Amino acid sequence: MPGAGSTARGEGGGDDADRRCGAHGARGGGQEGGGARDGRHTRKRYALPPPVHGPAAYRDRRWASELRTAAWCSAGVLGLMLTVDVACHTLDPLRAACWTATAVVLFAALFPARVTAGAGWLAVRGLLGERRVRTDLLVLVRRSDGMAPRLVLRDAVGERVELDPGVLTANPALWHLLDTGARLSRERGLLRSGSEVLRVLSEHIDRDGARKIFEASDLK
Repeated sequence: MPGAGSTARGEGGGDDADRRCGAHGARGGGQEGGGARDGRHTRKRYALPPPVHGPAAYRDRRWASELRTAAWCSAGVLGLMLTVDVACHTLDPLRAACWTATAVVLFAALFPARVTAGAGWLAVRGLLGERRVRTDLLVLVRRSDGMAPRLVLRDAVGERVELDPGVLTANPALWHLLDTGARLSRERGLLRSGSEVLRVLSEHIDRDGARKIFEASDLK
């Protein structure tokens, strides 16, 4: 019965081939799954970090005083306008609402953005929410001068923030965190535009820090 044996062996060989193909497919699926997992790890590594609170996050020390100044200015304007209307006997609900709206708009214009930074990230929170960048993945640093100078930061994830350079001058800890992240970005070959801006800002911050030390030490 050679034919039957050959058929049996052929069927068995087919089964063996199927099993080998199934095992190969399983290994291939595992490799693909590993690639997907690696992809997920890559996305996690470049994802924006979650908000950090406590010692790991440093905040603008001037923000609270600037917020109080904005509130007092807005309240002062509102009080002055209401006082003038009362003195002139022209105050009515419509005018009171108008002056109140004006004070609210003024407060919104004076509201200071709150800058917070940690290891590898920097966030700027305003009235409309918070924007955050990865300082260790920066691709662009640009300074725009004018009536209100701004430092523009953009990272490889596509996020972008703007902040007052004076915040970094007044908060050496924030500047140190930004500078450390920018160095990592340069080492990774990401930051190709803005090194000169950071160098000039660093020199300015160093001069300002030295001047404050001399003033505190009563040195001329």
